[in-house]
Amino acid sequence: MGDPVTLTPAAAELIRSLRESHGPIMFHQSGGCCDGSAPMCYPAGEFRTGASDVRLAALSVDGVPEPVEFWMSKSQWELWKHTRLTVDVVPGRGSGFSLEAPEGVRFLIRSHLA
Repeated sequence: MGDPVTLTPAAAELIRSLRESHGPIMFHQSGGCCDGSAPMCYPAGEFRTGASDVRLAALSVDGVPEPVEFWMSKSQWELWKHTRLTVDVVPGRGSGFSLEAPEGVRFLIRSHLA
């Protein structure tokens, strides 16, 4: 079955733009409420992952020299491990902690059964 995480073309385009502005980036998705249930985009290494997290994918994006890692809390992955996840972009403001917040868009996850 390949990586459990993929990107829409719109998400890949936004990643390229954020990479130009911020350098290497990463995603982390927790199981928290509100924006904690959305994928958060950070400069690579700024969000510290640990034993309670799992790396689901190292996403290749055309025009981005290094893979974009996608991490999720283990407890959240236990609930979602039967799904395929797609990172997409929609209009609106998400969390102020995610790099795309000032752009007037936010990342979100679309899921379907694997």
